[in-house]
Amino acid sequence: MIKNIFNELRISLLATLCLAVLLCGIYPGVVWLFAQGIFPAQANGSLISVKGQVIGSSLLAQRFTGPGYFHPRPSAAGDGYDATSSGGSNLGPTSQKLIAAVKERSAAYRAENNLAPAILIPVDAVTASASGLDPHISVENALLQASRVAIARGISEEQLRKMIASRTAGRDLGIFGESRVNVLLLNLDMSGKQ
Repeated sequence: MIKNIFNELRISLLATLCLAVLLCGIYPGVVWLFAQGIFPAQANGSLISVKGQVIGSSLLAQRFTGPGYFHPRPSAAGDGYDATSSGGSNLGPTSQKLIAAVKERSAAYRAENNLAPAILIPVDAVTASASGLDPHISVENALLQASRVAIARGISEEQLRKMIASRTAGRDLGIFGESRVNVLLLNLDMSGKQ
């Protein structure tokens, strides 16, 4: 009986060791090598560089506040757009705090973009994403901001609409999600830095 226990213990330890080497060493190494060989930019964070300096990632929102920039979705991540504190507000649709925040953001969005009261504001312009770091806005949101940005930059709204169209990504696999615009890449296009 003791011999059986030691035999079972030896088999268990050997199986644990083999699985640890396979699943904690070999498998992650193969995945890392595959990703580095096939998708190196994505595997390293989809970083955006300007003149050799990393300025952000196309996967994370950044704060843009000036009138000459397209603004991202509101953020509930830490003190706003803090990648180390990613997360949503977790407020439900009946939360008075959320309703008050949406009303406040709607009024600010209307005033900032000089919108008439009858114009509907896209939901993504007044609500934070689940991560608080969504780098995209809806096409409708970008188009509503275009007039403000065009005036601030002294360029035609038609030029901005073409830039928005060139940065518009369609639905994933043609059926999931909605068309969207990456705010960082669009703002870089306007600055002529990409």
